[in-house]
Amino acid sequence: MSATSLTVPATRDVAATNDAVNGFTSSDVLRQLRSDSDVSSDVRKADVVEIEVGANDVAYSGSCRTSVDCYQSTIPAIKQNLPEIVAQVRELTNGHPVLVVLLDYWNVWLGGQYAKARGPGYVDAADTVTDQVNTIIKGTAIETGSSYVDLRAAFKGPDYDNDETGYLASDGDHPNMAGHEQIAAAVVDVITRTRRL
Repeated sequence: MSATSLTVPATRDVAATNDAVNGFTSSDVLRQLRSDSDVSSDVRKADVVEIEVGANDVAYSGSCRTSVDCYQSTIPAIKQNLPEIVAQVRELTNGHPVLVVLLDYWNVWLGGQYAKARGPGYVDAADTVTDQVNTIIKGTAIETGSSYVDLRAAFKGPDYDNDETGYLASDGDHPNMAGHEQIAAAVVDVITRTRRL
């Protein structure tokens, strides 16, 4: 998301730093916050920190395939690490009033028509594992006093029953430009509402 998307009102200068690393799990992000001095420096200066992590913890596996039970051993790590990530962010900001924003997932595996092409078993398993990860993210937001962005609703509608293919890149996993715009709009809406409280 570009910094200009967060410029509300338009007279406010906003700078954005992206410290995300492809493939990082929740354990990797926690380690990054604890040991990467560049990331720590970025967090210390931040007024808003967006965190979206967990999908790589439960990445689709050729050995597990669509067996939901096979992914259950990875779920506790997300539940343990996410609150610690939030706590580490707050520790780094040392009392500075940072807004922590937790984003969930439209799908932790492939979505839309890309998921449907793999069959109903894949779609059902992806939905179940996504539910589990998103439940942890939402629960952590509540427990830690963080803001929460429901990207599943942003991509699939409030009842999660719309086809999100139009927001996905050709890999069926990551967002395309329209998807990034949808994410930005959802995040800006949450930040704007939170800052008004």
